[in-house]
Amino acid sequence: MLNVIIDEEFKILLPALDADTYKRLEKDIQQNGCRDPLVLWEDILIDGYNRYNICMEHDIPFETVRIEFDSREEALIWIIKNQVLRRNLTPIQLSHYRGLHYRAEKKIQGTNNQFSQKSEKSQNATFQGSTATHLSKQYRVSRDTIIRDSKLSSGVDAIGEVSLEAKRKILSGEVEINKKKLETLSSLPAEEIVAIATEIEAGTYKRRAPATQAAADGNGSGTSHAPSAPGNSDNSNPSDPGPANPSHVNPNPANPNPASPGSGGNRFDDLEPTEQRRLASAIGAATNGMNADLQRFDRGEQVDLKTTLRAHIDALEGLYRQM
Repeated sequence: MLNVIIDEEFKILLPALDADTYKRLEKDIQQNGCRDPLVLWEDILIDGYNRYNICMEHDIPFETVRIEFDSREEALIWIIKNQVLRRNLTPIQLSHYRGLHYRAEKKIQGTNNQFSQKSEKSQNATFQGSTATHLSKQYRVSRDTIIRDSKLSSGVDAIGEVSLEAKRKILSGEVEINKKKLETLSSLPAEEIVAIATEIEAGTYKRRAPATQAAADGNGSGTSHAPSAPGNSDNSNPSDPGPANPSHVNPNPANPNPASPGSGGNRFDDLEPTEQRRLASAIGAATNGMNADLQRFDRGEQVDLKTTLRAHIDALEGLYRQM
């Protein structure tokens, strides 16, 4: 019998189907057999976990196809590309995938580095710039977003080293934890990472407000901090704009943050002039990006509209969270 190896790190990158979709797939395979082959690297399953589980449960035969990779990192990159193209991903999943992709390519480059230890520091700086730039074009986000995503994925992996279930909850969106928290997680003391992972797994984790916001909430004063333009600062965490209709954004850049129910009076006019300019710039950049992508789509160019829309949604959600 074929020995199929289940790799937990790879498996967690392939989101589980919801109950109804799984049942429909199960019924189809029971009636028609497993028509699509499972994909293996060596003996490790890298695509087809749901089909594999159903076939094993009901003793249904299946076929396999093997793909050769020179390293685990190359297999990981293949999984990431495959999932990004065909899955509905949460904002954190998408950032995690981009960050993993960056880290995997960096590791491959480090393995292939033929330069001496003396030149390692400067060479790595070159790799960082070229890799981040290359991936920023591939995923249609900024170079800074890719760097932040690498920090976020390191944080997610740090949680996963303590609890795979906590990692799964983060990636599936079952727990509310912001990107900025994940970006800083891997640099926290080990005991704090363990505590957070334990709370997430137990379902008791509560998102903490940043200290500056908590202080403002406590005394009724303090100035809201608007985000800078996407990709210009590590203080902003949204993915960079892709497309969407600019009419979905406030069409008046002079007043991009009108009062709304529950906003607590956080009006554009309440911000300092520097913050007003930064927020207006961020919204303007999002609008311009949306327009550019819609024009490309209208011209019939090859645009992955689903992925691009998700990038814009991430960007706008990131701006909203920081307001």
